[in-house]
Amino acid sequence: MSTQGTKASDLFVQALEAEGVKHIFAVPGEENLDMVESLRNSSIKLVLTRHEQGAGFMAATYGRLTGRAGVCMATLGPGATNFTTPAAYAHLGAFPLIMITGQKPIKKSKQGQFQIIDVVNLFDPICKMSKQIVHGNTIPALVREAFRIAEEERPGAVLLELPEDIAAEPTSAPIIPRSERHYAVADDVVLNEAVSMIRSARMPLVLLGAGANRKQARLALQEFIETTGIPFFSTQMGKGVVDEGSPHFLGTAALSDGDYLHCAIERADLIINVGHDVVEKPPFFMAVGGKKVIHVNYRAAKVDQVYFPQCEVVGDVARSVQKLTQKIGGKVVCDLAYFNRIRDEVELHIKEGADDDRFPIIPQRLVAETRRAMGAKDIIALDNGIYKLWYARNYKAYEPNTVLLDNALATMGAGLPSAMMAAMLYPDRRVMAICGDGGFMMNSQEIETAVRLKMNLVVTILNDSSYGMIRWKQEHAGFADWGLEFGNPDFVKYAEAYGATGHRVGSAADLVPTFDRAFKAGGVHIVDVPVDYSENKRVLIDELAAKVCLI
Repeated sequence: MSTQGTKASDLFVQALEAEGVKHIFAVPGEENLDMVESLRNSSIKLVLTRHEQGAGFMAATYGRLTGRAGVCMATLGPGATNFTTPAAYAHLGAFPLIMITGQKPIKKSKQGQFQIIDVVNLFDPICKMSKQIVHGNTIPALVREAFRIAEEERPGAVLLELPEDIAAEPTSAPIIPRSERHYAVADDVVLNEAVSMIRSARMPLVLLGAGANRKQARLALQEFIETTGIPFFSTQMGKGVVDEGSPHFLGTAALSDGDYLHCAIERADLIINVGHDVVEKPPFFMAVGGKKVIHVNYRAAKVDQVYFPQCEVVGDVARSVQKLTQKIGGKVVCDLAYFNRIRDEVELHIKEGADDDRFPIIPQRLVAETRRAMGAKDIIALDNGIYKLWYARNYKAYEPNTVLLDNALATMGAGLPSAMMAAMLYPDRRVMAICGDGGFMMNSQEIETAVRLKMNLVVTILNDSSYGMIRWKQEHAGFADWGLEFGNPDFVKYAEAYGATGHRVGSAADLVPTFDRAFKAGGVHIVDVPVDYSENKRVLIDELAAKVCLI
């Protein structure tokens, strides 16, 4: 397609349309005005957010849920620097993300160095590619390359800087059509090696990580587990890859060690690791002379002191797993007695406290009530705090990508924008953001965005007037309880000020009815839930230390 005389910003938007972009999440500035005008005349919807972090987290979550890069836009200087946390979130979490930032004119500027920092080099360590566009004719190639790089395994963030004078110049370059990437399958030699290791193992386990959640490998993995009978567990970001209601499910590795599940991991002589890499907090540690590991992923393993697999099945995960299933051909002879014991212990542990009437509510009851309120395909999006561990351990996920949490960068402030994106993509599902009071207030201004866009969304705020995770760590380390408490606004009035509906829960039994009323009413609801975290030390420190070593 010829574009003789097309303004560069128009060409940029045409290139985005060719990639299938439907939304751009943005806080525009003066240097983006050509792009804003080009978007006004396009098929792409501009979603105005109240902070660049909100835009970046929403775009990254779009990438996480769809596999196609989400797009966000900000201006130069402080607008661009506010993208650093979403960029790191996408970089470590492997979420495809395209960030477009503005810049002062690069050919001739009358503003000196006002607001100018080296954005491209600033972002280079936390992006797969970071480029300044210096000529309009390079836009089609750079946009196509940006999407290719952002979306291919391992996905991540890309930054394109479009200076003001380049955005306004005429161009004469054709759009480059989108092309899809298909991954090869692991070679029969390595597949046979993996099969031999699996057949030789006495106590093998399957580990499901974030990479298995990215490419919808559920059917292949479910068939592998059911055919072989090998039990499985997940990382936090691998929850829901295979239905956790399965009798083969042992639990989620919410902690790195010392939990009930780790008793099984320690006894295992082989881990078949599907989709986990060392960026996510390790669910187990390898040691020389210890258990063997088969690495099944799109890319070779990044070797680490705690991770150095002996066999690597590299290629399309679903197709590689299908081939493994075919080659094994039936049940694997292994000793399941101990694993079944651990599964039963985990099940009993999850039920403890699920009906406890104490108020403020304890975490076990909170998680159980959330699970009662949400259907199999409904989505919870967690911010970061101690409650994330409780949800990872106690909340069973029955479908892929229905528990959105971040165990890579693990940043506060991402839970609300992440839930907002899920609510936009899946308007027919229940979507709930679950945030601590500290994390919620970091991007709470996006409630206005959610109300303006007429989302159906419930935001649950776990209110303990402190940074609860760090207080728990502080106590665990033997330090005095000091310096981590704060005051909160009246969250009901806060919701009403934005045009949302506020609720304050007065008892544990009131939680599910409040959720149900909010979801049935539609719109944006904030639910203030006082929470008692005294169970953190009792269960996650004292009880585990006393019981786990005896199993």
